[in-house]
Amino acid sequence: MRLAILSRSPHCYSTARLVEAAKKRGHEVDVIDALSCYMNITAEKPFIYYKGEKLPKYDAVIPRIGASATFYGCSIVRQFELMGVFSMNSSISITRSRDKLRALQLMARKGIDMPTSSFANFTNDVKGLIKLVGGAPLVIKLLEGTQGIGVVLAETNKAAESVIEAFYGLKANILVQEYIKEAGGADIRCFVVGDKVVAAMKRQAEPGEFRSNLHRGGKSELVAISKKEREIAIKAAKVMGLRMAGVDMLRSNRGPLVMEVNSSPGLEGIEKATKQDVASVIIAYLEKHAKPISNKGNYQG
Repeated sequence: MRLAILSRSPHCYSTARLVEAAKKRGHEVDVIDALSCYMNITAEKPFIYYKGEKLPKYDAVIPRIGASATFYGCSIVRQFELMGVFSMNSSISITRSRDKLRALQLMARKGIDMPTSSFANFTNDVKGLIKLVGGAPLVIKLLEGTQGIGVVLAETNKAAESVIEAFYGLKANILVQEYIKEAGGADIRCFVVGDKVVAAMKRQAEPGEFRSNLHRGGKSELVAISKKEREIAIKAAKVMGLRMAGVDMLRSNRGPLVMEVNSSPGLEGIEKATKQDVASVIIAYLEKHAKPISNKGNYQG
């Protein structure tokens, strides 16, 4: 197969591992910066151009699109889809998962348990918003935040009111969420490919920190997950429409609670913690599900 990886960082761990795994399995692979692409919009012969050259035919594409590039990156993924190229994650599934509010609403509709959350565009009843999630301590999240950035733990109702009012003053969109104290600053990252959890790790926050993100100094280790956690992770990925996902869960007194479903989960933490070759599992999935482009649609190249 000929594969394309949409990534702005060809030398980052995740991209490099995918390239390595693809080549090891005998495939051609190109790394393409989606933000350097441009395209023609036409019903007959849609193309994508990269650095002044028309891109060749690809059998499959693996989107590794950063949150700040979601809009344009997904437009490039849609163009590949228009050309009949199989995408590891579809453009619509990426946009679903990147919209945190929409993702929570979709999961709630399908009965997936999550921390209780409240949302308002603006409210004079900040106390009511806090009460909806059971009061302090509580977590306040920027909807556009990633990797633990824009996430605040408010220990008291007064502190929560101040933070919420400050965010509203900046016209920021925020979620107010229940704080799961019993999780102890730890979460579970389940890496889903297709209909399987292929690896799982526990991420533990540093002492004095409640965010377990590895970018925030959290530590990762191999973890055994329960049947219920496995089932919930797979269901959450399917609700988003993602073929590949990192599903983050908290262990609470009422069972597993899904925090987030990530459409571009990193490979470094999960592979090092579990010693699993996750990159090769992703390529193997494409081998099974992506068909040669010559058999697709009317795209002539």
